[in-house]
Amino acid sequence: MPAPRTILLTGAAGGLGTLMRGLLPAYGYELRLFDLVPIEGEPGAITADLADREALREAVRGVDAIIHLAGISLEASFDKILRANIEGTYNLYEAAREEGVRRIVFASSNHAIGWTPAPAAGEPLIPVDTPRRPDTFYGLSKSFGEDLAQLYQDQHGIETVSVRIGSCFREPTSVRMLSVWLSPEDGARLFHAALTAPDVAHTVVYGSSANTRLWWDLSTARALGYEPQDDSERFAQKLVAEFGELDPDDPAQTHVGGPFVTDPPIWPY
Repeated sequence: MPAPRTILLTGAAGGLGTLMRGLLPAYGYELRLFDLVPIEGEPGAITADLADREALREAVRGVDAIIHLAGISLEASFDKILRANIEGTYNLYEAAREEGVRRIVFASSNHAIGWTPAPAAGEPLIPVDTPRRPDTFYGLSKSFGEDLAQLYQDQHGIETVSVRIGSCFREPTSVRMLSVWLSPEDGARLFHAALTAPDVAHTVVYGSSANTRLWWDLSTARALGYEPQDDSERFAQKLVAEFGELDPDDPAQTHVGGPFVTDPPIWPY
């Protein structure tokens, strides 16, 4: 499909949102920014809560597509996750329906399958249709988001690409992250593919680079036109020297969700 021109980027002040603010305009997008907190240097950004349905509908009005990154990105109490990630995502989809926006890219997470064992060397990669096994309330909210996307596709014809993002940072910071790392540049490539691929209906993809130690099957992402260019292996020597290889007796190192399965980071710090 032709590239959408104006994109609503929710969660634009966050870590991933900040990276995408710098990278996506090169693909020809005009970004409309939305976040709960003000964005320094962006006077035109919309500062509002996902619970503010009037402000959200105004933010959605007139855009060609939405990249939804907003919400709590670590574990929190169920009440906080419910308000920000579950009700907030529902409010976004309702605003899209009301304003006729037909394409959403939803930031799901590897934590929707966090209790899935990581494949050992030589074992098949994890497919996107593996049963969901969320590791936290946060992961549960991402499972909900994927089901919500399917509902709005079936009932209202809104297309969604749900991207189960691994870890999108400039560099991986742990040995586990070598398997799930998504370089910022590959993140932008994947989001661009998700915005422009035809007839996606509701497609679930894994969001990572072409890592040597990859855990999951990127075939559905590649089918959108995504061609990852980066590999975390160039960071492996340093990280293995510092931390050692993954411990097969440590559940936090042998499951997709990593430390979320045993000691999830709590938000806010």
